[in-house]
Amino acid sequence: MAVYRQLHTSFWQDPFIIERTPEEKYFYIYLMTNPKTRQCGCYEISKTVMVMETGFNLETVNKLLERFINYGKIEYCERTNEILIKNWLRYNSHKSPRVRQCIEREIRDIKHKKFADFVSSRLTIDYVESMATEQQKEKEKEKEEEEVKEEVTTTEREALNILRSIPNYKFKYAEDLDFIRTLAVDYPSLDIVYQLKKWRDYKRDKPLTAKSSPRSQLRNWFKKAAEFEQERRPRQNKPIELWSKAEREALGL
Repeated sequence: MAVYRQLHTSFWQDPFIIERTPEEKYFYIYLMTNPKTRQCGCYEISKTVMVMETGFNLETVNKLLERFINYGKIEYCERTNEILIKNWLRYNSHKSPRVRQCIEREIRDIKHKKFADFVSSRLTIDYVESMATEQQKEKEKEKEEEEVKEEVTTTEREALNILRSIPNYKFKYAEDLDFIRTLAVDYPSLDIVYQLKKWRDYKRDKPLTAKSSPRSQLRNWFKKAAEFEQERRPRQNKPIELWSKAEREALGL
């Protein structure tokens, strides 16, 4: 299986990188992307391999390693031939449970205890910070909902709950509240809740994907429903009170 290492485009705007020489930039990228790198940011690599793969001589490799150690970016253990990239976990996502499990396995293979302890502590710190960020986002979302909750009608609340229940629908409270209000204005003859329930049922057989545009799909659904209503509306001038149950249900009335 192929292994890829990501290098964010912001790398080139980093003040630290801007001040580095071309030689240093090349070597730092090599340290982050060479075949020996591992998911935890600590890996075993000899200076002989570095010489062979970079094209630098041993003196240059030693000089560059010392520079990046002094910069506070890496650590190198001569005894175990292990290198530690200190900011690795900060720039490589490890939120996935599978990735975290992989890192935890790799930590057990690190020979230099100081490096193993560093990666383990960094993993814990980043996880706590990540959880705090997620909790903050959730609080902001709840606050946003609270700010507009008093203005929401029973019908609007029911419509929002329907959208929230649809798998893979990227629900956004304020945006979707505005969306269903727009639909209500554009299609006053349609029952919003009824049509949303029908669309939800339809999506059970044809579920949304990550690339779907659900709001565009919904607008097309309402447009077709309105056209269908126009076609099905009895031509005779019969009061709506006299319509049959089937006629009403067909139009979402």
